[in-house]
Amino acid sequence: MTVPIDGWVDPRFAAVREAFVGNFTDRGEVGGAVHVVHRGEVVVDLVGGWADEERTRPWTHDTIVDVYSVGKAILAVLALQLVDDGVLALDQPVAEVWPDFAAGGKAGATVEHALTHRAGVPAIREPLTDADLFSWATMTAALAATETWWVPGERLAYHTNTFGHLVGEIVHRATGQMPGERLRAVTGPLGADVWFGVPDAEQHRCADIIWDPGSPLPPLDSFSGLEGDLLMNALSLFNPPGYSSIGLVNTPAWRAAEIGSTSGHASASGIARLYAALLEPHRLLSPTLLARATAPRVTARCPILGDEVTYGVGFQPTTARRPLGPNGRSFGHYGSGGALGFADPDAGIAFGYAMNHLIPRWQSTRNRALIEAVYASLA
Repeated sequence: MTVPIDGWVDPRFAAVREAFVGNFTDRGEVGGAVHVVHRGEVVVDLVGGWADEERTRPWTHDTIVDVYSVGKAILAVLALQLVDDGVLALDQPVAEVWPDFAAGGKAGATVEHALTHRAGVPAIREPLTDADLFSWATMTAALAATETWWVPGERLAYHTNTFGHLVGEIVHRATGQMPGERLRAVTGPLGADVWFGVPDAEQHRCADIIWDPGSPLPPLDSFSGLEGDLLMNALSLFNPPGYSSIGLVNTPAWRAAEIGSTSGHASASGIARLYAALLEPHRLLSPTLLARATAPRVTARCPILGDEVTYGVGFQPTTARRPLGPNGRSFGHYGSGGALGFADPDAGIAFGYAMNHLIPRWQSTRNRALIEAVYASLA
């Protein structure tokens, strides 16, 4: 079957088209898109493959897909804008805007702790169901009541799923608006197709995630013999059972959920447009705050990811283990399976990549091939 490829590439960036086609012919891509902006000009806008596993729906420029943790940095932008506006401060206790969050030893957790995965709540202790997952009030109340897993600020552990409810509720408490509403106010003027909570009228545009997670979901009572980091890790992924999207990802309820850490949907062009706007001084954030947020803030071995990781304030700075091109000021965020958004202030690059065939790592041969082709085109 011939793979449909559509879009446009500036002749200088022909290598990106070659890499994109190679993702389908050589690297197992099913459907996806890549979009690159260079110094304010679109130079790559490609879509290809299929939006479903049966290969009956071609991926189009209107297709959106779950981009998982790519959404974390986008959610962080909403909180950082409130810092720029003086509504929040990075050193402000979360409990000042969300009083219930002080329970369980979390009174000292700050907004910066939340944005750097050091708030101490990567997992909720109270057993929850998937019905609970779709109640924002239930999830945030359970998170607020959870006893901290460590003194906030003293450790780093990736808040794989809780980041969405933690930072999302900080935004909600500070503004009275849910994350999806706040995001639309940002993306609307940019024409960026990025959503926390896909409306019913837009869900026909969603590509299906293709993912075999392997073994079935473990029942929560099977965790009773675990303790410490092992229990924390298990609950971070599977409490509620579908918190990581397993068994739910292609359902209308999941697509409508406003869990910015995990269920955000976007097109590659939407991601790139948002990062391009971040490179424009004062368009989304002040240069001073953006520089602080995108510089390395904490480096530590993460018990959730099982690796040494580096975080800025809401963003992943480029590192040797997770490079975002060759320049040291690049920043962005990977998502499960390889989805990616990043910006490189030195090269003037904003990059978005979204796809539906998940593989087990953030980095992949696919996104590496695209990034390498972008920078080869600049040489």
